[in-house]
Amino acid sequence: MLLTIDVGNTNTVLGIFDGEVLIHSWRVKTDPRDTADELWLQYRSLLEGIDVDGLAVCSTVPASLREIRHMIKKYFSHLPTTIVEPGVKTGVPLLVDNPKEIGADRIVNTLAAHTLYGNKGPCIVVDFGTSTNLDVVSPKGEFLGGALAPGIEISVDALAARAAQLRKVELVRPKSVIGKNTVEALQSGTIYGFAGQVDGLVNRIVKELEISYPDMDDAAVIATGGLAPLVLGISETIDFHEPDLTLIGLRLVHERNY
Repeated sequence: MLLTIDVGNTNTVLGIFDGEVLIHSWRVKTDPRDTADELWLQYRSLLEGIDVDGLAVCSTVPASLREIRHMIKKYFSHLPTTIVEPGVKTGVPLLVDNPKEIGADRIVNTLAAHTLYGNKGPCIVVDFGTSTNLDVVSPKGEFLGGALAPGIEISVDALAARAAQLRKVELVRPKSVIGKNTVEALQSGTIYGFAGQVDGLVNRIVKELEISYPDMDDAAVIATGGLAPLVLGISETIDFHEPDLTLIGLRLVHERNY
């Protein structure tokens, strides 16, 4: 069984693959203060009864990645391990100004999106997490760049913190776009506003792709990330929802290295 670990700024997602099939997944909070031993205790409780024979890891949190390295050295040193970082074979050309700036999660998402959806054209991955990332994948599976915006939850938190008469509300779809009270108005502006933001960016990205690839097929737009369900059915441009895209990408990278 392959253990995949995706460490994000807010949450860490773990998955267990039996071959190509994801059979278990868990979402836990990311705490950069956790030590290697604390991580091991947490993961061991989740993995009880599961025979792990390999690991694949990506992280956007340097402090957590450092402790995961220590954990692997102490408790998993006998297992083949892939940590997505410079020097690891991903098969994803990074066509950007500074490839070292690109987060490991964006690279594995690119590989997974192209493998699953990119046989006939480009892909756009919309990752709804701490930030909202739009990653653009060429028809050949190259990472072309993208757009980054503040995430849904941190935007709501910031608004509640800075506006005296506004508060944090439950992130659910309101009954109508025209809110009849403050809570509904905040929900409308957040949910429909972020869906509109994504649609606007996707449409502009597609126009640029059509200039570079005039004979391309339609771009596949894939939503992922913990907050993606908030805009599904509202966004007019999202074609697919793949909540485990990053874990799938980690499995694919691991297979390229072992």
